[in-house]
Amino acid sequence: MNNNYTFLGSIAKRNKHLALSLTLAAALASCSGDQQDEGEEVESAFNTSLSMADVMALVLEPASDVLWDSGGWVLDSAGYEELYPTTDDGWAYVRAQAAIIVETGNILALPERREDNDAWVIYSQGLSEAGLRAMNAAATQDKDEFFQAGAQLYSVCTACHQAYNPDIVNRFDDNAD
Repeated sequence: MNNNYTFLGSIAKRNKHLALSLTLAAALASCSGDQQDEGEEVESAFNTSLSMADVMALVLEPASDVLWDSGGWVLDSAGYEELYPTTDDGWAYVRAQAAIIVETGNILALPERREDNDAWVIYSQGLSEAGLRAMNAAATQDKDEFFQAGAQLYSVCTACHQAYNPDIVNRFDDNAD
C-alpha cells in the first residue's frame, strides 16, 4: 500500500501545480485592467469550451471519487479496513484533489457556465466550501473532519443533481428500471 501512496504522492505534486495554475489564472483574470462601459458586451477571458458533462466527468468526478475512496471504513471478510491515507504523501494527494474540487466550484460559478444566478451559484459555493473543508482536514490529517467533508461534498452533489440533472441521481437508484 505504501508504494501506491508513493506513486500517488508524485501525482499530487503534478495536481498541486494544476490547482496553483488554475488559481493563478483566475486571479490574473480578475485583476484585468479592462473597464467596460455600461451596457457594453465584453468577451470572456475564460475558455469554457468543455461541456458540462466533460467538466463533471473529467475534473470533478475523479477528484471527488479520490476523496470518497480515501475516507471512512469498509467491512470485508477480514474485518474493518480503514481507507484513510497512512502517509504524509497520501494526505498531500487527497489535499490536492480537494483543491481541484474547490476550483471546480469556482469554474462552475463562472457566468458562462451558470445555469442560473440562484441555486446554481449556491451549489457551486457549497462545492468549494466542501473542498476547503477537505483540504484543511487533510492538512491536519483529521480523519473525522475529512469524513465529514466527504459527507458535505456528497450532500452538495446530490442536491445539485436533484435540481439540475435528476436523471443522474436515478441512474444510481436500485429501484429504477
